Parts: sequence; structure tokens; C-alpha cells
Amino acid sequence: MNIHVVRPGDSIWSIARRFGVTPDSIIDANGIEPQLSLVVGESLVIPTKERAYRVRPGDSLWSISERFGVSVNSIAQLNNISDPSAIYPGMVLRIPDKSKNYGVIETNGFIQPSNVDRETRIVNDAAPYLTYITPFSHHVTAEGGLTPLRDETIISLARNNRVAPLLSVTNLSGANFDTELIGNILNNENLQNTLINNIINTMDKKSYYGVIVDFERIPPSDREEYNNFLRKLVSRAHPLGYVVGTALAPKTYDVTVGAWHGAHDYRAHGEIVDFVIIMTYEWGWSGGPPMAVAPINEVRKVINYAVSVIPPKKIMMGVPLYGYDWTLPYTPGGEFAESIGNQEAVNRARRYGAQIKYDTKAESPYYNYIDEEGREHVVWFEDARSMEAKYKLVNEYGLRGVSFWQLGKAFPQNWRILDNMFQITKVIPPVS
Repeated sequence: MNIHVVRPGDSIWSIARRFGVTPDSIIDANGIEPQLSLVVGESLVIPTKERAYRVRPGDSLWSISERFGVSVNSIAQLNNISDPSAIYPGMVLRIPDKSKNYGVIETNGFIQPSNVDRETRIVNDAAPYLTYITPFSHHVTAEGGLTPLRDETIISLARNNRVAPLLSVTNLSGANFDTELIGNILNNENLQNTLINNIINTMDKKSYYGVIVDFERIPPSDREEYNNFLRKLVSRAHPLGYVVGTALAPKTYDVTVGAWHGAHDYRAHGEIVDFVIIMTYEWGWSGGPPMAVAPINEVRKVINYAVSVIPPKKIMMGVPLYGYDWTLPYTPGGEFAESIGNQEAVNRARRYGAQIKYDTKAESPYYNYIDEEGREHVVWFEDARSMEAKYKLVNEYGLRGVSFWQLGKAFPQNWRILDNMFQITKVIPPVS
């Protein structure tokens, strides 16, 4: 599978001819409406199976394999080469597609319940590419209870598609995470026991596979209390066959202060729970200055620290399926940016005649445009190139997998790239 960046004058037909594929295959892989024009700078997934390469002076099978991101053995097998040194300049080699060349991972997708039709569409579309799905979220109450969530349709659809549903438990209250609420629970053994009982009972009643604990804005002084709560939860959940994961704020060293980071003890979580989801996004956020949501250079710093204290096979890297459209000039405390998906972003660029650019440091696409009222905007979003860069990071560090925030915005390219690069683990057995 290739990624092609649209150039001036390109059409689906000309691109298809260049790569030796059918126009329909490009339309299908990218969810394109054929009647619409392509956008300069737009990235397209080209679903090729193999390509030809003419050997140059100085080439070796190893250097060619590095160039195309496939193994030496895969080239040798496809070309019936028994002696890797027996290639020569001018020789034409068939280069295999790098499908599944990056190994086996687990994936999770958060989803916010909405209505049956929308949930059915989202779950059925994403199910082939997911290990887990997590309806967001059951909120903890002051008494150690859990607020209700209309998640029955999602759970049923997930299990029918061999996707394991995970219970999401948060300390959200109103519009934000509640510091006082979670502090009270972590310092009261009776409330903790009540909460753990409710988590176990909810997983049992609703046929959840496990739980993700997403407690944020915890008082830093309650760091060890949070660790102890997780130890209690795991000791109850594991004998019953449930998995336990946590969501962690991104950080590049062991920050012990601050409401967002201080109580998240990476090393302890790596020892206690089955896996962690590191929320490696929101550098660019709706209320902040315009920038990439998940710049790869910043994500790398977080993962580099994380793997130094947590086993890599316990780490799921957070991946955003969204971007933002900011109105300029940005003013702190002013108008919040609009959340926007991949296809929405490309369609908006087409509507306003914008050319999509790519920041090679952040590995993220962006563009500027002027709206009908004469206001300037900047849009940062995700595309095929930025997603491939993130997945390569997962492979580089040997991580457990990725967790998407959140399912719902159309992004067919993402699933094509994910499926092309990795084999997705399924933990739910086939329905007999």
C-alpha cells in the first residue's frame, strides 16, 4: 500500500494509471465521492499489492528492503532468490506490499453512546480493526456508585463482531473531572470497596470484558492512595477473569505535582494493571493556540519516557481521530476551536480553495483559509501520512498497540493503513 500526495493536475484516473490500479480501488480505499475534485496536498491511500524496482549500482537486498520497509526474506521469496548477493544493476525486482509487516497489536476505540443507527454504523465499520471498544463513560458518584450509561447496543454489536467491550470509569462531574470527589473516595476505604463492588457488578451484569479507570485531576498528594485503589481493584477483578487498564496523562518524566499529572505514577501502573492507555494527544486543543493535536516529536518524548518505566507490551498509545479548526487570530479565553474529522477537513479545504500543507517535524497536515465573513482560519488534522508515522512509532518501541479517541468521524484511510501494517488481535472467540 502506498500513500500519494495529490499534486496540481492530478485526477483519480491519472493517479490510478501511474500506480497501475483501478480508479475504483482508490475511490473505495479513501471513501472518495467521485464527482468531487481532489485537493492539492491531500494524501490518498493507494491499495497496491506489489511494485517493480530496477536495481541500481550499489544496491543490496538489505538496502532495498530498508528503502521500501519490507523484509529481505519477503523480497527474496517473491523473486525466487536463493543467493541474496546475486542481484545486479538493471535487474527488475518485484517488491512485495508491506501488509502486516509491522507485527501484532491490540487496539481500542472509545465511543460516546448516541442513537442505535449511529452506533450500529460506527461499530460495524470499525469492528474488524478493533480488539476492544470502550463506551465513554460511567461516572463515579460521591457514594461510590456509577451513573447509568445507555451502552447496551454497543456491547451487543461489539461482542457479535468479536470486539471486547471495556467498562470506562471516570470521575467526571458536570463539565470536568472532579478533584474533590475522587480525593474523598481514595481516602475512604468504605467508599472504595463500594465502588469496586459496583465496577465488578456492572462488568458482570453488562458482559464487559474488563475496565479502564480514567481518574484525572487527582490531588497529587493522593498518588499512593490511587495506586492502592488499583491494587485492590486488580485483586478483585483478576480472579474473575477481568482485565484492568488505566488512562494516563502524557508526561516526559516523573512529574509529581499538578492536578493533571502528579498522581499518575507510570512505574506503579506498569506494575499493577494489565495495560495503560497514554493520552498522547491534545497538544493542540480547542481552547489553546493552534498546533498539531498529536505532534509526533512530542509524542515520541512521552513514549520514550514511558517505556523506561513501563513494559512496552503494557502500553497502548493514544491516537486522535480528529483535528481542530481555529479562527484567527487566536486569543486566550476566546472562541474555542471546532473539532473536525479527516474527511470534514479535506472537504473544507476543497470548499475554500485551500492547499493542504504538511509539517514534517510534527508529522501533521494543516492549511489556512478565509471564510465567508473574511475571517482567517487554520486547520490541523490527521491524514494517511500522520497516522502511518504514529503506527511506525508503535512498531519502533514494541508497544502493545493503540487506543483511538474517538470513533465516529469518517476516516476510512486510517483503517486501511492500520490493517495493512498490523495484524489486530481478537480476544473474543468466534461465535460458534
